[in-house]
Amino acid sequence: MIQITPQMRILLAIEPTDFRRGIDGLARVCKEVLQHDPFSGWMFVFRNRPATALKILVYDGQGFWLCHKRLSSGKFRWWPAANAPSQTLAAHELQVLLAAGDPRATRAAPAWRPVGPAGVSREVGLAALPESVAN
Repeated sequence: MIQITPQMRILLAIEPTDFRRGIDGLARVCKEVLQHDPFSGWMFVFRNRPATALKILVYDGQGFWLCHKRLSSGKFRWWPAANAPSQTLAAHELQVLLAAGDPRATRAAPAWRPVGPAGVSREVGLAALPESVAN
């Protein structure tokens, strides 16, 4: 079972991919076109030319997983257009994309943001806190 967790690094191939390719062919695309090591643990997402199917390739430390989703009807409405060969996605964006939605239309909170004012150290021990807060 593959889980899509917030910590996962996800790379989307911009150009459509020939879906006759299997694990070895897609791993070659990762290396030669996307310039990423297919054994790195990144999750690689590919789309076919008619935009009716996605393939996901990921290495889990023991072997490759290749997942294929083909829509029963319709197309994947969103796909980035960029000058680069790839684009990163957040885990929640991939989950929306897999449901044939538009990941850029989600209004999720940023993955991380500072809590205190700029320049204030966030590594505060109990000794540095006021006594009323530390207890």
